[in-house]
Amino acid sequence: MSVSLIQSVVSLPQSPFPPLAVGFMGLGTGYLIYGPQELLGCPARNDSVDFATGMWGIWMPGFMQFITGVYLFAGLTLFGTFKAPAVYLAALAFTAYGLHWFAMGWNRLRRADPRVNVGMTIAFLLISILGIIVFFKVGDAPVGGLFIGLACVYAVDFLASLKPDLPKLGGWGERALLSSRHGVLAHVPGVRRGAEFRTQLRAAALTALMRAGLREAGG
Repeated sequence: MSVSLIQSVVSLPQSPFPPLAVGFMGLGTGYLIYGPQELLGCPARNDSVDFATGMWGIWMPGFMQFITGVYLFAGLTLFGTFKAPAVYLAALAFTAYGLHWFAMGWNRLRRADPRVNVGMTIAFLLISILGIIVFFKVGDAPVGGLFIGLACVYAVDFLASLKPDLPKLGGWGERALLSSRHGVLAHVPGVRRGAEFRTQLRAAALTALMRAGLREAGG
C-alpha cells in the first residue's frame, strides 16, 4: 500500500502536540541512572550493577527515544499530523539515539569491548552537528544547545573508545565524556520545558483560530 493511498484513506488533523517530552523524559532518566555510577562510582561496577544499568539503558533512554522517533516519522510521512520541517530532524535524532542507547545498554550489560564504538561516534557526531545547524536556523536555541552538548559527548567518546589501546588518551576522553554527559543532563529539563511551552502556544493559537472560524461561520 502506497503512502498516498494511506493518506487518502486515513485523514487526521494536524496536531500541535509532537511527543517530544516522551523522548526527553527517556533521555533525562537515562542520564540520571548512568550519572551517579559514571560520575561518582556509586554503586561500584560489578556484573550485577552493569546488568541493571544496561537494562535501564535499553528501556528508558533507548525505547522511549526510539518510539518517539517512530511516532514522529509516522506523523510526518503517513498521516500528515506534523508539518514542521525541523520535526523531521527530531524524528531522525530520536530514532538514531534510541537505537544507540539500545546498543549502549546491551554493551554495558554484556561488558563488550568499547573499541568498536569508534565508527559509531563519527556517525552520531555528524547527526549532532546537523541538529545544531537545523535548530539554530529555525530559532530553537535550547534544542540547538542540546545538540552542541551531544556533539561534545560523541567527540570525546571517540577518544574514550580508544582506552584499551591508548590508556592515557582514552582515560582523558573518558573523564571528558562524563563531564559532557553531565552537561547534557543539566540542559534537558530546560529544553523539555521550552518544548512544552511552545506546544502550549501553538495549541492556544490553533484553538483561537478554530473559535474565530466558528464565530465567522455562525454569522
